[in-house]
Amino acid sequence: MSRSGVRTDPPSCGAELLQLTAFLDYQRETVLQKAEGLSDEQLARALPTSSLTLGALLNHLARTEDSWMRVRFAGEEPDPLWADLEPEAEFAAAATVPGNELRRRYRAACAASQEVARSAPSLGQRSERPRGDDQYFDLRWVLLHLLEETARHAGHADLLREAVDGTVGE
Repeated sequence: MSRSGVRTDPPSCGAELLQLTAFLDYQRETVLQKAEGLSDEQLARALPTSSLTLGALLNHLARTEDSWMRVRFAGEEPDPLWADLEPEAEFAAAATVPGNELRRRYRAACAASQEVARSAPSLGQRSERPRGDDQYFDLRWVLLHLLEETARHAGHADLLREAVDGTVGE
């Protein structure tokens, strides 16, 4: 993920880990771009037919990154930030968090995930903890899962941003 807020196209060729992480980083940066430059009030604004906000997406994706990569895959302790929250409570909790903090949380969670992925000996590395169905997973699976989750929410972010200030496009 770039520090400058500029997305980098994934390479057309290369090792599997490089390509998986590059595509995931591209989606991560897309979500952050959709939230860039908006006030706290704008980040908390929902579409008339939904309670979903850009701020809630940032908070949810930060928790998702932390939960899947650091906690389940690497076996680390949960971040105290999420420890007392019920499942899905991070959506509502975002309404009271300033936008700069939401963006910082997401960037920090992505950086921690990137470090976990770089530290794994291979894409076949098995998780330290199982999924909810008691099945263990490998790094390849969790990267693909995060790619799917992030890309889906990047689409939501696109719609939310357009509703907030009319900004459209990549």
